[in-house]
Amino acid sequence: MAPDPRHPRSDALDALRGYSILTMALSGLVPWGTLPAWMYHAQLAPPTMKFNPAIAGLTWVDLVFPFFLFSMGAAIPLALAPRLARGEAPWRLALIGLRRGLLLIAFALYVQHAAPYTMSKQPVAATWLLSLLAFALLFPALTRLPGSWPAQTRLLVRAAGWGGMLAWVWLYWYAGGGEPALSAGPSQGVLAAVNRVAARSDIIIVVLANTIVTATLVWLLTRASVPLRLGIMIGVIALRLAKDSPGWVRDVWLWQPVPSLCQLYFQQYLLVVLPGTIAGDLIAAWLRREGAKRHAEPPAVPAARESRTHLLIAAGIVTLIVVVLTGLQARWVTTTACVSVGLCAAVAWLMLPAKGALRRLHWGIFRWSVLWLLLGLVLEPYEGGIKKDPSTLSYYFVTSGLAGFGLVALGAVIDGLRQAGPLRLLIDAGQNPMIAYAGIRSFLAPVVHLTGLEALLVKLLNTPWLGVVRAVLKTLLLAVLTSLLTRLRIYWRT
Repeated sequence: MAPDPRHPRSDALDALRGYSILTMALSGLVPWGTLPAWMYHAQLAPPTMKFNPAIAGLTWVDLVFPFFLFSMGAAIPLALAPRLARGEAPWRLALIGLRRGLLLIAFALYVQHAAPYTMSKQPVAATWLLSLLAFALLFPALTRLPGSWPAQTRLLVRAAGWGGMLAWVWLYWYAGGGEPALSAGPSQGVLAAVNRVAARSDIIIVVLANTIVTATLVWLLTRASVPLRLGIMIGVIALRLAKDSPGWVRDVWLWQPVPSLCQLYFQQYLLVVLPGTIAGDLIAAWLRREGAKRHAEPPAVPAARESRTHLLIAAGIVTLIVVVLTGLQARWVTTTACVSVGLCAAVAWLMLPAKGALRRLHWGIFRWSVLWLLLGLVLEPYEGGIKKDPSTLSYYFVTSGLAGFGLVALGAVIDGLRQAGPLRLLIDAGQNPMIAYAGIRSFLAPVVHLTGLEALLVKLLNTPWLGVVRAVLKTLLLAVLTSLLTRLRIYWRT
């Protein structure tokens, strides 16, 4: 987890982001409807897999999205604090947040149109090849180009990528007889065409786009005052509580400046992103201190006893996460709360006294995570129990707590093993999350079908649990591709 003072990063944060992306891929690849309920979203129970909003519970699949939101929030201070220290104006950094949001919206529109099952309900070889072509167009548009290239060359490469993406989104259509965006003709106006295109977007990326803009502004306003940030979170909670009663709050809550792409409703996920920014503040401060220290002295190698303690902390936190998931999914809510408190106390005993900068970092994130988890468990009976969809207040806080625990556990593993090597695939995926995300549908699916690997795996691994093995193997293929591109220093940036 040792930082590079020139490009400060947290391996643990990258690993958490990579975990969320790769488990997102895995959750979409497991056999549909033939496994136990805890292998799917809690509200999609097998064997019918029909959405039922009355089902309360929490599974590992339900953690994928909030873990990514939390890690996105934690990355905001790491990205912006050094720029503020260099004297950049806050308003310029706010514009960077807006730019990121707009780029993510463009990405959300494009990846939805470029997915093979968007182009055809029954893809054939031509469909798979077109999807690979669409995936390739993202490289000139989003890849961080070498600064040594002439400015004109970089501009031409960018124009080629974005021009190709724009043409793809504007001219392509959905499966099942959908019409091209411009098929209605000029008489219905460009706005109608834009609305039809906007309706075909990736909802996960759209939520990220909306919250990154707001979270950037909130962090800039509250970077010196965590209590003020907590006050803004209380304001979001107040809006949520008042939205069901007639009045101006409901009108504001239902406001959609751009249908499908910008809704105030999406801002409720700030209740996960903003806790992430608090963890990010702690990491950023630690990176600054460690970066300055490494200029003066070499990094200390932890003693064997210290390494064992780190691994015990990681094991205790993993046990805590499993207990929370198992208990809430089985609806043993009271028992889960009691056991969780006991496990939090046991891990705290292992972590104290918090000697050294790294242990103090872990302890700081751990304390906030305990607060979020306990708050979520107290809120659990409200709104009919914890649910991802429709998301409940308990869902935001429980998952924020578990994300913080996951961050501490990954950091403890890295430092307990004295290296990041065993988690390298996660770290590399976390450093290149957009490649991994687009690759789930537009690279992985075409490759396994065109090479015949999909048919071979289905033949060899043809039972439900062997189907999970099949999903793991395909997810590993995606992880290896992302890791290779990361090591070649080919990054997509939004």
